[in-house]
Amino acid sequence: MASTIKVDNVQNQPGTNIIDKCGTTITLGQSGDTINLASGASQTGFGRTGTVDWITTPKVTGDSPVTGVTGKGYFLNTTAGTITVNLPAGAAGSIVSLADYAGTWQTNNVTVSANGSEKIGGVGEDAILRTEGQSVTLVYVDAVQGWVTVSDSSENIIGNTYMTATVSGACNTLATAPDCANTKIATFLGPGTFTVCTAGNPSTNNVVSYMVVGGGGGGGKTVAPAGAGGGGGGGAGGFREYKSPVTPYTASPLDGNPGGTAITVSAIGYPIAVGGGATPVATTPIANGSPSTFDSITATGGGTGGIINPGGGNVDAEDGGSGGGGPASSPSGGDGGYGTGNSPPTTPAQGTDGGEGNNGGYGAGGGGGATVAGTNAPKPGTQGTAGNGGTGATTSISATPTAYAGGGGGGTYGPGPGTGGSAGAGGGGIGAGDACAATAGGINTGGGGGGGSSAPILAEAGGGSGIVIIRYKFQ
Repeated sequence: MASTIKVDNVQNQPGTNIIDKCGTTITLGQSGDTINLASGASQTGFGRTGTVDWITTPKVTGDSPVTGVTGKGYFLNTTAGTITVNLPAGAAGSIVSLADYAGTWQTNNVTVSANGSEKIGGVGEDAILRTEGQSVTLVYVDAVQGWVTVSDSSENIIGNTYMTATVSGACNTLATAPDCANTKIATFLGPGTFTVCTAGNPSTNNVVSYMVVGGGGGGGKTVAPAGAGGGGGGGAGGFREYKSPVTPYTASPLDGNPGGTAITVSAIGYPIAVGGGATPVATTPIANGSPSTFDSITATGGGTGGIINPGGGNVDAEDGGSGGGGPASSPSGGDGGYGTGNSPPTTPAQGTDGGEGNNGGYGAGGGGGATVAGTNAPKPGTQGTAGNGGTGATTSISATPTAYAGGGGGGTYGPGPGTGGSAGAGGGGIGAGDACAATAGGINTGGGGGGGSSAPILAEAGGGSGIVIIRYKFQ
């Protein structure tokens, strides 16, 4: 037989009430007291003050839809896909919290759905959570507003992590930058793959620096008879660069930050193409240099120099990353037509125009360089002098200040062939003349080749191959 003890209050030894029944209210303890539960005991009915009990096993995409329970908090891992959370039936004071477990809600969202016709924030529609690192707490108030957000934070405290990567392809390398112990440099002298093994956190650690240089254009030909003049210098391959804020070094004047194209990498492989320089062909026009690519970035090949051929028709220079230099005479018999640079256009410009040839002065124009256009051949009165190749761009992305993408010098029938851009340091070849042969653009510089001559030394030269360099923070 069950026994019942009925009392109005329980007092401690001094006679102070510690359990006090007054009407329908029961008071435990006195002001300043602490109420402790025995080890292993649980409680119900004490009510909540805006907190939840967190379920520390994350919910994943395969658990969707997640059925929320009032008083609970859920870590949601959307790495593999989206998750839907169904809120419980609303009662005044019901509370549910949600948190972005892996920092992936910006990629795979969380859909929060109220029960039946209940509202979220006064609206009878699902809510979408799409902020990286977000955490929210929802409390049900009444039928008018339904579930109301009482806290919303995107300030998830996550320690910095850094990306790891590998490179593939013959002669391609990955090394720690000697000028900064926190960055690595991936150098592609030929085709290969830049593979990001793990991405870093925050996402700013995945913004890489890059330099992409296309293959240089070839120097223009001269075809007999002797004394006709010179072929235009080859235009440099297009030059593209972006300096990430997390990889300090001295960039070129063509740094695309700000205003250019930032590349934020993820854990995938990025095929790299390194453009070849234009190769001289004995009797036909030289093709332009080939483009180099990394992700969405393309550096166009340099434009070939113009051809001088009084017997079979002169040919103007070609457009490209930088334009080729014009021949000594244009097809119509006027000054030689130069090629246009930054074709197709990029921001910042990937190159410049070639220089104009000189009809009657025997000299051809220089090919355009990354930062300075090719120079025009001097007008009559300075016969036998060609235009110089335009200056390239100097950057320390490889840890050593290096010039790339110089234009090729124009050729001439005379003693003054054009010099290569950046005094040759940017890869621009020297044009041919009475006493010297044309030289090719430098290997892996994107330099333009020197133009040919109708003097006894006739041959023009090919453009230099391109290069791709990627610099990233690894610690």
